[in-house]
Amino acid sequence: MRNVVVTRWTRICSTTCNLATVAQCAPTQVHSIHQYVSYFCNGAINAMDVIRVNKSAITAVEDYLEYRRIVGEDDGGILFTSEQYAAYKQQVLPTRLQNRLYVSCGVPGGMDCKLIGPETLCFCSHRYKQHQTDFEKVPLERPLALPCRVSSCSCTSYSYIHLNGSQPVRCRCKHSAQDHSEAGGRRCRKCSTCAAFYSPYTCSCGQPSYAHKTLVETKEERLARGMPVGQDVPYVAMGGLTGFSSLAEGFLRLENRRLGNPPYSGLELAGSRSSVDCWFEKADGACSQTADINSLKQKKSDLKTREDEDMAVFERRYKERLEMEEARKQKVLPPKGPRPSATPQRNRGRPEG
Repeated sequence: MRNVVVTRWTRICSTTCNLATVAQCAPTQVHSIHQYVSYFCNGAINAMDVIRVNKSAITAVEDYLEYRRIVGEDDGGILFTSEQYAAYKQQVLPTRLQNRLYVSCGVPGGMDCKLIGPETLCFCSHRYKQHQTDFEKVPLERPLALPCRVSSCSCTSYSYIHLNGSQPVRCRCKHSAQDHSEAGGRRCRKCSTCAAFYSPYTCSCGQPSYAHKTLVETKEERLARGMPVGQDVPYVAMGGLTGFSSLAEGFLRLENRRLGNPPYSGLELAGSRSSVDCWFEKADGACSQTADINSLKQKKSDLKTREDEDMAVFERRYKERLEMEEARKQKVLPPKGPRPSATPQRNRGRPEG
């Protein structure tokens, strides 16, 4: 499905977002969206045409996207009813909040070069959200295996593979990861000389790809390493994502600082800080021991930050930065008017007498 732009910054471009499915959830609210998308698929409108819908239709789309973030692929492609959805959240969310697994890739003892998210690819070419990520009770053995749930895949545990641009890196035998077996020693299927996948690709941390390991850890184990754990979220397969900065490379983030979460008192004053403070410091989340959050509904409401509020904050920061730059220019530029001469002017006329 091509990208369809909706007013108020709402985009219907997710691979899991089918507008026909949305219409099944709330046909009265999203009928206009489904009608426009039908015209678009038939070529009646262009890819960047703006679809203007009412507020209830946008709310219906946002509710569907939130449904996908919580349920993922556990519904088997068939939407849950309201009763099934409520029973699913009541059964899964408490366990998910308590037994969240943080997945990262890096050299043992070094920084986290890559924090795994729901869409991050595995060596088996399937995404992290297609692996087993929820456990009623976390197993005690380490390393913790996260097998792939795709029926035709023999991947026994999630394993991150580096990307060179948009494509996975190749083995030294010049064949791609898809040409290697995802089980066992990852033997190459196209050549008999390659016994295992071995890539000489160098990561941004300066270490080769084969020196990296995929680490699966609990919240307590990650806190023991001094790494941020973020807020408790009800979404499926969040992995190591704790904020917007988690999308950046390891050397670009403020991690490997061995500090864990920032203090909650600093986040309370985030609205009164100047523009020089780090905005993404707020994304790491507050310590759950200080915040008095007792219900899943409260946590869910805390995660919702409206786009109007976000844009207002960024607009205020932008104006503060412009004012600081203008004040800096006024200090540097010389005052207007004739500049006094540093040396006395010579008498160009003939000397008197």
